Amino acid sequence: MAGHEFAEVALIYDLHTHSNASDGILSPADLVSRASARGVTHLALTDHDTVQGLQSARTQAEQEGLTLLNGVEFSCLWSGYGIHVVGLNINPESPSLDAALTAQQLARSDRAEEIGAKLAKLGVEGAYEGARALAGEGVIGRPHFARYMVDQGYSANINSAFKQYLGAGRAGDVKQRWPDIASMVAAITASGGVAVLAHPVKYELTRTKLRLLISSFKDAGGQAIEVVSGQQPVNETRTLADMARLFDLYASCGSDFHTPGQPWQELGSFTPLPQSCRPVWQLWH
Repeated sequence: MAGHEFAEVALIYDLHTHSNASDGILSPADLVSRASARGVTHLALTDHDTVQGLQSARTQAEQEGLTLLNGVEFSCLWSGYGIHVVGLNINPESPSLDAALTAQQLARSDRAEEIGAKLAKLGVEGAYEGARALAGEGVIGRPHFARYMVDQGYSANINSAFKQYLGAGRAGDVKQRWPDIASMVAAITASGGVAVLAHPVKYELTRTKLRLLISSFKDAGGQAIEVVSGQQPVNETRTLADMARLFDLYASCGSDFHTPGQPWQELGSFTPLPQSCRPVWQLWH
């Protein structure tokens, strides 16, 4: 209308989130609705080792007027460290991606049975069956065991379940048997997606090892790193932005949302990418 100006809608990208198809709490549809209500305009559902929730999320996104990107988060290994790689803008029907997902889910199932057996020896009865029931049709993981243990009174809360039983070095810990990082990057790339190194600071590596990790990731075909992951200290953002520039990688951002009530991982609730970064969405826009 003449004489009126319309404000440009700010675009908010949240490219790392989880639903109850893996270890999140909300259904894919509820996740999309919550993201939309919080102003997110572009959302990637990146459940662990599954794309099961994407169709439901897409249906809801169409109703909400939100742009949904197909995503996934793979667990893998680099030099003995457990590393996560996010795949963005993937083709969920890709044969290479399907093969990787099938292998990952089998590995998770075997690991879950071992965790259940270890917990049974510690006197935690029915842990595997309880975790499996909580996972439903989704991919089973340690958070499901933790929730079962809280529900049954074995632990006071999720954090204590990990500290007492499920964390690294604890009696219920079962070491990861994931494929190497190059295999996961290759599966994502073959599906037409963009491989993103997830939350690099969370691996608690020295700066030298972090550089080696990022270098290996790029050599394998990785194209971006998460410069912003939830609410994090400014110095971490600055470090990762510097790393992105140093290795000529694109930058991604996401909340790593799992459940309501965790403000440090709330949907869309994080600082924008530094202006010095090249946003990863430039690769598909």
